[in-house]
Amino acid sequence: MELDLTPKSAQPLFEGDGGGYYTWYTSQMPILATTYVGAGRLLLHPRGFAFPHYADSSKVGYVIQGSDGVVGMVLPDGKEEVVVKLEEGDVIAVPVGAVSWWFNDGDTDLIIVFLGETSKALIPGQFTYFLLTGAVGVIGGFSSELTSKVYNLDKDEVQKLTKSQAELFIVKLDKNQTLPKPQVDITKKLVYNIDGAEPENVVENAGLVKTLTEKEFPFIGDTGLSLIRVKLEAGAVKAPSYATTIAIQLIYFARGSGKIEIVESNGKSALDTHVKAGDLFVVPQLFVVAKIAGEETMECYSITTTTK
Repeated sequence: MELDLTPKSAQPLFEGDGGGYYTWYTSQMPILATTYVGAGRLLLHPRGFAFPHYADSSKVGYVIQGSDGVVGMVLPDGKEEVVVKLEEGDVIAVPVGAVSWWFNDGDTDLIIVFLGETSKALIPGQFTYFLLTGAVGVIGGFSSELTSKVYNLDKDEVQKLTKSQAELFIVKLDKNQTLPKPQVDITKKLVYNIDGAEPENVVENAGLVKTLTEKEFPFIGDTGLSLIRVKLEAGAVKAPSYATTIAIQLIYFARGSGKIEIVESNGKSALDTHVKAGDLFVVPQLFVVAKIAGEETMECYSITTTTK
């Protein structure tokens, strides 16, 4: 069966005053389902807040834009919430089952792209989110009697918890609403700025490559993924290569534009096309891929489905 590797842009899942969430549907990109990877893009306007939720897939978030992101997270093996700060160039791992909320405390938009592995997802190729509260919150699906007993709330408090918020996913908080402040020591452990890190491969006036594994960033090991940053100056070429770990590569173009060529096992071209910022595409295991930057600097970020 011929694989369609054509790059695609995200489609809106939710949009509101506080921001939006955009995804790549398997109906749009069937290759995501067959290779068990997925992606999403979170946009938070100033004061935008994404409700506490958990998902069915492990993923890695990369901050494309913004300097004052705040994330609260309860890890699967944790008992207390940790709060970290995010800024452009940061990478944060989100293990499957972790409960998290996301907030933009800055004056400009906060944009984060998530790349992940979906082999155990409810819908292979897509992330499914479970909101705790709000219009589709899981707590609201239980009886008032049970919720009251579990959380020691009276009838009015249960009503407020489960029914007062009509939005689905993202809201804009007023200026009087306060949230926990980021913890500096925790941020250093759970967040890694890949844009500011020393790359392992640099060619003057051409570009660089930076690979991030659990060796440098232990927290990313909890997702079973690794992350690769490739930056190419105008007209530069990233030579043909493949993942020797027999892994799938999911590549997101964050900035600039250029050209992608992919060759499959029989020596035939599987893809030869132009790409732009916001495009996503998959490189099947052992397929060979090359990148050529256009008239401006091109940056892309990819996950491989291995920690090595």
